[in-house]
Amino acid sequence: MSQISRESLRSHPEHFRAVVTLPTGQEVEWRLLRPADAEPLGRYFVGLSEATRRVYAPHPFDVETAARLCAEDDPLACPRFVAQLRDVEPVALVAYFIVRLTPGPGEVRRYAEAGICLDPDTTGYLAPSVAADYQSRAVGSALMVPLLGWLRQVDCRRLVLWGGVRAQNARAQRFYAKVGFRHVGDFLTEGGVNNHDMFVDLS
Repeated sequence: MSQISRESLRSHPEHFRAVVTLPTGQEVEWRLLRPADAEPLGRYFVGLSEATRRVYAPHPFDVETAARLCAEDDPLACPRFVAQLRDVEPVALVAYFIVRLTPGPGEVRRYAEAGICLDPDTTGYLAPSVAADYQSRAVGSALMVPLLGWLRQVDCRRLVLWGGVRAQNARAQRFYAKVGFRHVGDFLTEGGVNNHDMFVDLS
C-alpha cells in the first residue's frame, strides 16, 4: 500500500473516503468529519444511549459540542471519521470515530510501565462509537477495515485504545480483540473504575 503524507488529511480529505457495505446491507460513506456536519453530528450525539455515554468520554455529547468540533476540527492533529448512510435525507450518521495522532501522557506512562514504547511519530489513539441501533451488528468491525488501511498509509504503525476499555465491558473487549487489539495491562480511573489498556500493531 502506497504511503501518503499526514498533511493530506487536511489538504486532500477525499483520500480518506470509502463506500462501505455494512453487514446490515446498508451502504455508508465513511469519511472525515466536515464543517457542514454540525447538525447531523448533533443529532447523533443526542441519540446516543446512556450506556454508550458512560463508557466514552473524550468530550461531551451535545449539540454545542458538535457545532464546536465541526467549526474547529483540525484533521491533521485529531482526525474524526463519520459513517453517513447513503441516499438518506436528512443526513444520518451511524458511527463516529476519533483518532488522536499526538501522544497522551497517561497512555505513554502506562505503556512504558508495561515495557512498551509509544513512538510519538507513529502511534495513534482510537476512540470509536456506534449508534445504539447499529451496535452488536458488526458495524464497527466493517468500518475498521478502511480506517486501519488509511492509518497505515499515513505511517501509523501502532493504534492504542484511547482511555482503555472498562474491564466489565466484555462486549467491547470482544470487538477490539476481533480486529486485532490485545490486552497489555489494567489501570484505575479517578472514579475507581478498572480499565484495560489495549493496542494493535499495524505494521
